[in-house]
Amino acid sequence: MKIIPVLLFLAPLALPAAADRDFFSVGSAGSPETKSRFAMLDDVRILANGLLQLGHGLKDFVHKTKGQMNDIFQKLYIFDRSFYELSLQTSEIKEEEEQLRQTTARLQLNNEEIKNLSQEMNLKIEDLIQNKNQLQEQVWGLEDKVTKLAIIQPSVQETKEISSLKAFVQQQDSDIKQLLKIVEDQHVQLDRQHSQIMELEDKLNHIELQELLENSFMGEEQEAEPIPSAVHKPTAGTHRADGAAADCTALYHTGVQDSGVYTIQPNGSEPFNVYCEMKFGTSWTVIQRRVDGSLDFNQTWDAYTNGFGDLNEEFWLGLKKIYSITKQGSYLLRIELQDWRGNRRHIEYSFSLGGPSTNFSLQLARRAGSIPNALPERAPLRFSTADTAPASSCPQSHLGGWWHSECEETNLNGKYVTPRSRGRLDRGKGLYWKPKKGRYYLLKSTKIMIHPTDLKSF
Repeated sequence: MKIIPVLLFLAPLALPAAADRDFFSVGSAGSPETKSRFAMLDDVRILANGLLQLGHGLKDFVHKTKGQMNDIFQKLYIFDRSFYELSLQTSEIKEEEEQLRQTTARLQLNNEEIKNLSQEMNLKIEDLIQNKNQLQEQVWGLEDKVTKLAIIQPSVQETKEISSLKAFVQQQDSDIKQLLKIVEDQHVQLDRQHSQIMELEDKLNHIELQELLENSFMGEEQEAEPIPSAVHKPTAGTHRADGAAADCTALYHTGVQDSGVYTIQPNGSEPFNVYCEMKFGTSWTVIQRRVDGSLDFNQTWDAYTNGFGDLNEEFWLGLKKIYSITKQGSYLLRIELQDWRGNRRHIEYSFSLGGPSTNFSLQLARRAGSIPNALPERAPLRFSTADTAPASSCPQSHLGGWWHSECEETNLNGKYVTPRSRGRLDRGKGLYWKPKKGRYYLLKSTKIMIHPTDLKSF
């Protein structure tokens, strides 16, 4: 930058120099040294003009860059303002939800009080009806006496008794009519309260649907469905390969490349059926699948140990069978999740599974995935069910057998919850994926698969 002022200073000198050169050229041919000097000044002038043009170009470039930066700052300001307005709207929705919840609680209390009052009124009406019946019988007796008195002149005392009884009956009839009117008013009020409660429940369900949209995998890039190396149509039948394969991956290497139910026999185990899913150019052994909530996963310890369900639909393979497979070597655990908007995510772990003496304790180490981790890592997690755990424990409150640690919300064997379930979504007992520092993801389907890690085809 210091060269430019120097050249600007030298540029005016070039003009007199050119005039002197013309003068000398007229007077005489000039010496060679003089010609060389003026040639150098011409070069300096050309260089100065070039640098001036370069300076003007840099100045234009700086102006354009400033304009682009101003556009970027303006877009960032618009984005920040939009985000701020969205935050305000979210806060307003939460405040409205809290107000609706409080109003619902008050209406429910009022409804209970009205029901209790209605029951008391009904008891009083029953007593009054009994008294009325008794009085009616007495009136009939009096009518008989009056008929007889029409023939025989009654005494003064009997006339007073008849008058007092008539006044009492009239008073009782008036009281009964008033009570009936009060009961009718109470029924009208109960119907009105019931209508208000139904409207509030509809509003709460609408808010729950908005929460469902917020708790889906939106805002994240959609995960592309992996394409296997060869496309095969899945089959629902049961297949038996020639020879006993140790797992689905070994079966794949024998030439079986269609997804479906097959018979395997791990080392030291009896043969049993499993569902093999072909993807990524190999075969995975599926140990759990949930798709529509048709199967109740709130099962006993024996059911989780031996397995339950239909291998072509929803099922749990069984802890004994899973252990017999994984004790053969090092395995990878893959969990695939889908929310109610059709978005798919997955996560993969290295894992080890203990035997029956450790309650099939599980240790995990996350390897990869497209969703934050929601399961404890590098800590033994014992499997437990409702019938083998205390009443205040996680399986009792989460309604399903799982590897629990601190009653975390994530339980892929929990109660199947649909978005249109009546009332508030019970996050503590539903089918959710809940990272420790993140939001709830309400799930529509889950799949858990295992695969050995020491094969070249993996």
